[in-house]
Amino acid sequence: MKKFTTYSLFFTAFYLGGLLTSCEKYLDKEEQSIISEEEAFKNFTNFQGYTEELYHCIVNFSNNYWTNSWNWGEDEMTSTAGNYHFVHQIDNGNFWGWQAQHDGWGSGWMEQSDFTTDIIPNDRNTNKDLWNAAWYGLRKISIGLENIDLMTDATQEERNLIRGQLLFFRGWFHHRLMEYFGGLPYIDHVLPTDGTPLTLPRLSYHECADRAAADFREAANLLPINWDDTDAGRRTLGKNQLRINKVMALAYLGKNYLWAGSPLMNRSSTGSTGYNSEYCQQAAQAFGELLSLVEGGQTNYALLPFENYSLNFYTMRDNWAHPGGTEVIFRGPYIAANNTHYGTSKQYLPSLVTEGDALKFIPTSNYVNYYGMANGLPIPDVTNADPVSGYDPQYPWRNRDPRFYHDILYDGVKVVNGTITHTDLPEEQRRYAQLYTGGSYRNVQNGSQTGYVLRKFIPLTANTYDRAYDWGSNLHIYIPYMRLADVYLMYAEAALMGYNSVSGQAPNFSKTAAGAINVVRARAGVDPVNVRFLGSVNALLSELRRERAVELAFEGHRFNDLRRWLLLTDPDYAEKRAVEFDRASGHDVNNPRENRVVNLRERVLLERRFTNKHYWLPLKVSDVNLYPEFYQNPGW
Repeated sequence: MKKFTTYSLFFTAFYLGGLLTSCEKYLDKEEQSIISEEEAFKNFTNFQGYTEELYHCIVNFSNNYWTNSWNWGEDEMTSTAGNYHFVHQIDNGNFWGWQAQHDGWGSGWMEQSDFTTDIIPNDRNTNKDLWNAAWYGLRKISIGLENIDLMTDATQEERNLIRGQLLFFRGWFHHRLMEYFGGLPYIDHVLPTDGTPLTLPRLSYHECADRAAADFREAANLLPINWDDTDAGRRTLGKNQLRINKVMALAYLGKNYLWAGSPLMNRSSTGSTGYNSEYCQQAAQAFGELLSLVEGGQTNYALLPFENYSLNFYTMRDNWAHPGGTEVIFRGPYIAANNTHYGTSKQYLPSLVTEGDALKFIPTSNYVNYYGMANGLPIPDVTNADPVSGYDPQYPWRNRDPRFYHDILYDGVKVVNGTITHTDLPEEQRRYAQLYTGGSYRNVQNGSQTGYVLRKFIPLTANTYDRAYDWGSNLHIYIPYMRLADVYLMYAEAALMGYNSVSGQAPNFSKTAAGAINVVRARAGVDPVNVRFLGSVNALLSELRRERAVELAFEGHRFNDLRRWLLLTDPDYAEKRAVEFDRASGHDVNNPRENRVVNLRERVLLERRFTNKHYWLPLKVSDVNLYPEFYQNPGW
């Protein structure tokens, strides 16, 4: 008889580098805590307890270290105070840096040397990472699925809930690994630990995507829209928001298909550098099924009103409530209050007005340029006037997309409301953003070298003087994996490229690609897609990609988007730039949007030189040396 601990086989950590279970923690267990597999899996309560650990394998990438790096495209830079985050290594073409052995600070969330699934680890770091959590979770899932017939003291609904969760996570862990590494072995059974030679081959991306799609589809068929409406879920009524449901499964079914249909993934499987229309159509139909449920009022999901947009990312003075509201579809669990904001809230505002680490994450000016005008038109060149959109480089903050004002701190905005106690600088140099050339906020070591500051994920009161990050404010920051706005935009892309038409739409949903984009824009108060972009598929695709850059800015999507679109090596996306300008006379602190500037120009801070090998991250050398069928990615 096999023996299982009541802590759900926590000792069975599965690492591809070794592929063996560890007995050390098992041997440390008290004898009375060991139960048989028949007992562990016999009913819903026991089996759900086993399954719950998978939720703690969802990495909180935004709070995994004192400061956190997850934007690796052309969107973000750091101040010069630190050079240890993975974004620095990516900028230099060193993609090995995702691995713990190449990260002396232990600051990454892709791999950590001290991985644990403990709910609350011994220190403030959550000690979770994608690489270890995924392989660990996949072994745990295989054990669960192979023992599901032991769930004899359960209803059919309860069996469906368990199986649906396990299948979702099997698809999800594979999908997350595939995003970065391409096709891999698909783990659908318990791998041997008796020394049997490994031969499980790497599959093509499309082969992996097909397997993941089957898991997501079955999970969507088995799981409810809302756990509160099930007999099992009523036992935890009102506390089921994070449990995997039908909407989450459909969302990732669609994303999995769209990624498979994207140029990079299609090239790796077929050699073609275009979109794969068949996969895109399947993506559009998965998203269409989801969005029809949402718009038909059959779910609790809806876009948040723009005045509540920040609830997607943080809550404050709400008893540590989990951010997300009605819009966020997928996120990880709450870990500990000390991890909700401690480093994240301080990693944006310049050290001039905030405490904590001097290392700051700042938006590049070239990325901020994607934020167009409120009339929905892009800005072709921020240094020149554009009569079509109405942009004027003398008034660069006027009439911009409302998301610009929500996400970006620009010159002249009031930052500090409270009393300023420092006397080394005139008060206005701390109270108001001084982001012009030579301004007090432009310190390259601990401020902004680009001319902008990111405010999307924090209240501006998270500063030394207004103290929004003090414990009593209950500031809880959590960047989601997926929200409903993302689904609308992924649907738009899938419908456009799947049906090769600006009027393309899935047969199970009422909106065209442009119509789905306009839903997201309308929420922000931005005009619909202009007719000039409705003349061809390529024109609308370009505008769709800009819309995706704006709506999902700095949420961790850009790097993977550039990769899957085969744009990572495109010179147009290789630079990271700063904006330089001087203030004109008559600067008005009460109306910064209308302030006039002169000599506006951009300068290149960094140019990334990538080649084709950079489209996939390198696998660990110790793993690819295990057996020939598990081979390294090209170029590494």
